[in-house]
Amino acid sequence: MLASALGACSAAAPRPGAAPVAGTEAPVVVPGAPGGEGRVATPGERVGEPDSVTSAADVMFAERMIPHHRQALEMAALAADRTTSPAVTALAERITSGQGPEIAVMSRWLTAQGRQVPADHGHEPDQAYGMASLAEMNRLRAARGKEFDTLLLRLMIRHHEGAVRMAGEELAGGGDQLMLKMAGDVVSGQRAEIVRMRRLLDGTPS
Repeated sequence: MLASALGACSAAAPRPGAAPVAGTEAPVVVPGAPGGEGRVATPGERVGEPDSVTSAADVMFAERMIPHHRQALEMAALAADRTTSPAVTALAERITSGQGPEIAVMSRWLTAQGRQVPADHGHEPDQAYGMASLAEMNRLRAARGKEFDTLLLRLMIRHHEGAVRMAGEELAGGGDQLMLKMAGDVVSGQRAEIVRMRRLLDGTPS
């Protein structure tokens, strides 16, 4: 089971990665500024910064977001020979330049955790997170011009909303600082793109 593989601690033990807390037993010395004197921490004081703690939520976030991003790249790549809109072309380029590097970072992180990087993406799984079905992808491939633009924007808005939801779950349950930062970037970046795409759908310049 994933939670077991990542390890667990007993209820009595300090949470792994938590900042040390000064107690009433041996005194804890807090270093001073360079060249200055240290001091003894007061009981209950947290000493130092907490370390990054990998949780099951972090692993699940990376394993789900990589295929999710890959489908976004697949949809964006279709724009090159199907749209005549400079705004849609620019959107596709932003998605490609943003999500490609994020896949690389998450893939390296998973490898460092001893986990396999997802080999591909499926269309039916994770539709709860806005992924397009195989039928929807086939419709998008067949569309051209305005029809393509409208379908791409609708699918990509839903896709982005799913990514924001997925990232929100990581922010609520994750512990790894890198994955938490990536989740925060996904939320802020994709929310901004959702606003732009809705404006494009409404015919309002972004």
